[in-house]
Amino acid sequence: MTPAARVAAAIEVLDAWLGGTALERALTNWARAHRFAGSKDRAAIRDHVFDAVRCRRSFAALGGAETGRGLMIGALRARGVDPATLFTGAGYGPPPLAAGERGGGAREALPEPVRLDCPDWLAPRLSQSLGADFAPVMEALRHRAPVFLRVNLARTNRDAVIGALHDEAIEARAHALSPSALEVTRGERRIQSSRAFRDGLVELQDAASQAVIDLLPIRSGMRVLDYCAGGGGKSLALAARGAEVTAHDIEPRRMSDIPARAARAGVRIATASTDRVAAQAPFDLVVADAPCSGSGAWRRSPQGKWDLTPERLDELCAIQAGILDEIAGLAGPRGQIAYATCSMIDTENAAQIDGFLARHPGWCRSLERRFTPRDGGDGFYVALLTR
Repeated sequence: MTPAARVAAAIEVLDAWLGGTALERALTNWARAHRFAGSKDRAAIRDHVFDAVRCRRSFAALGGAETGRGLMIGALRARGVDPATLFTGAGYGPPPLAAGERGGGAREALPEPVRLDCPDWLAPRLSQSLGADFAPVMEALRHRAPVFLRVNLARTNRDAVIGALHDEAIEARAHALSPSALEVTRGERRIQSSRAFRDGLVELQDAASQAVIDLLPIRSGMRVLDYCAGGGGKSLALAARGAEVTAHDIEPRRMSDIPARAARAGVRIATASTDRVAAQAPFDLVVADAPCSGSGAWRRSPQGKWDLTPERLDELCAIQAGILDEIAGLAGPRGQIAYATCSMIDTENAAQIDGFLARHPGWCRSLERRFTPRDGGDGFYVALLTR
């Protein structure tokens, strides 16, 4: 496919997304209908689409319309490329620019929420939560996230993994956020077929997510409940540090890959359904990476930025409070709670802990840390609670 044809394909996918189709579904539907497209074409189209979704407001403003065509015109202008060079109608490219599409101002002149691709209703909340970091963090969320690996330190070390990946044309370097973190700088799409991945020496996991686990007081043999385990990334990291981990999720299907991932990593992780988890209490530590807005990870899941509403945020806050109340009864007399989110909105973070402490006398906050993309990884919050 020519560069212009890839832009036309991205326009088609973006129009489907703007029309209500989930982003991944829109990409899958396009790929199935265009099986002639090679892997490089599909990757390039995906990159175009995700860049446009991250920068929806500013690209629409620069392109003159909130349509797939307008977003891609704006994307080219944001990169300093004259859209007329690709919008020619030739080679399956998009039709030439109309008279009204030939303008376009500078991004710097746009209002701040538009320039930073932030929904208007969220801008005050994020600004209050982030303070002086608001603009640089929102700018970071406009760009592609780095790819990170967690080295399974129970079986190997970072230098050995860097060498093994290099042998398979994957370049990685140590990252300061965690002793187990590697940032992949070349060959990202080869990771899951690499020997290091197949042998359980590495897992894909954000560096800040790894740093959250590093902060927890894990000791060998400690009984830990990963209450919102999902696919088990944090369960694996906890088990690699010697904890006896039980994984739970309110939707068990999310945990379906945990047995295979644990076997690959050489660790054991038990699973417990909601109706049985209380029978296995008390635990030394209960970890809850609670459902949240995902605002710290909008580089990776940009659709979430535009799908979030005030009503959904209120609903998430109620769910978070309920989870904290529930897990308080699962920790032993000397047990601890680790509450985490991949959010940067205070109502989901410190305010939740304040509310929990007000409802549960006898608990105290012994640790609190927030990460933002300015630290290099995703945005995360963690608080450790002790009796």
